[in-house]
Amino acid sequence: MFRSISSIGSLLIAAAILYAGNGLQSTLLAVRADLEGFPTAVIGGLTSAYFAGFILGCRFVPGMIKNVGHIRAFVALASIASSSALAHVLFVDLVSWAFLRFVTGFSFAGLTMVLESWINERATNANRGKILSVYRMVDLGSVTIGNLLLAVSAPSGFKLFVLVSILISIALVPVALTKTSSPAPLETAKLDIRELYRVSPVGAVGAMLTGLANAAFWGMAPVFVQKVGYGSAMVAVFMSTAIIGAGLFQFPMGTLSDRIDRRYVIIGASVAGAVAAILLASFAGISQSALLVFGFFFGGLIIPTFGICAAHANDHAAVGKAVATSGGLLLLHGLGSVFGALAGALAMSVFHPAALFWYIAAIYLLLAVFSILRVGLRPSTITKKMPYIPVPKSPLTRVYKKLAKTPKG
Repeated sequence: MFRSISSIGSLLIAAAILYAGNGLQSTLLAVRADLEGFPTAVIGGLTSAYFAGFILGCRFVPGMIKNVGHIRAFVALASIASSSALAHVLFVDLVSWAFLRFVTGFSFAGLTMVLESWINERATNANRGKILSVYRMVDLGSVTIGNLLLAVSAPSGFKLFVLVSILISIALVPVALTKTSSPAPLETAKLDIRELYRVSPVGAVGAMLTGLANAAFWGMAPVFVQKVGYGSAMVAVFMSTAIIGAGLFQFPMGTLSDRIDRRYVIIGASVAGAVAAILLASFAGISQSALLVFGFFFGGLIIPTFGICAAHANDHAAVGKAVATSGGLLLLHGLGSVFGALAGALAMSVFHPAALFWYIAAIYLLLAVFSILRVGLRPSTITKKMPYIPVPKSPLTRVYKKLAKTPKG
């Protein structure tokens, strides 16, 4: 096992540095936009722009990788992402930031694609689960550290933007100098959303709804924490606490879904996540303890849910349809993410900052109701399930890995 991990050590180091920079940047921009007086709805639109760029990147970056190779594509995209981080300080206006977030989303689609397909191909069927588990730990740990870095300097200055740029640039070094052989070129797949819904209604609807809810959280939760009276340091701690909760809940929920009908786990997590969201909406402004405790359970319940929806869809996918299934889930979750961040921001603008979590609670209750109806309409007939694979902070990245060429081993 140690030899397997050491063989991709340079890739894991690059991923850790890269995801720390992206985690810091996502939270920093939400906080800074609020300090700059950007309307709340506009801040949500910036997150939507990121996901729109990510979706487009998933469509066009494979061609880039095919033409120039993984390492050159990674170097080019990281350079663009690093420059974009600095450009936020030079052009502090809505149009510029929306464009830069779009460019960043496009770049990170390719960066993540390169790393995950590379790591996936270096793994074998015998050690894939262990290697991906280590990768998940690196991902969540790095994003947590990235959020905590928000406290090292004032968000109103330029130093944190420079730090983001430095982190993304340094991530180039392990990849550029790696001795690990490059993976085979990526292949795209024909997507059929109608067929995906026919095969797995809960998987298809769950992918869309979790995008609608989770993107609102990632984009607007830092603004919510500020608007209920806390400073940037507490923003960093809150976001990190939610991610830690996700890391601790991933495997217990996934293991349970491997043993029983996954729809029951989706129902339970959706209801419990909705309750946690309502508690956050009601009590987060009262005390820091309430904010962090409810945030821990909220993150632990909602973030793994998409992975379970994806596993449920793959349980029902026909032989040879895994790529199309995963691609459809990617598209649905991406579309949900684009509109979700904006919807959460509009809810905060029209009503109250706490409306963000009432909105998220409503989405997850809708998923629970839909799943209950589907359980009644189609009892489970699955005798052999696909193994649950935990997903990182952004579920889009985990799903797209399956669009890579079937790995060796």
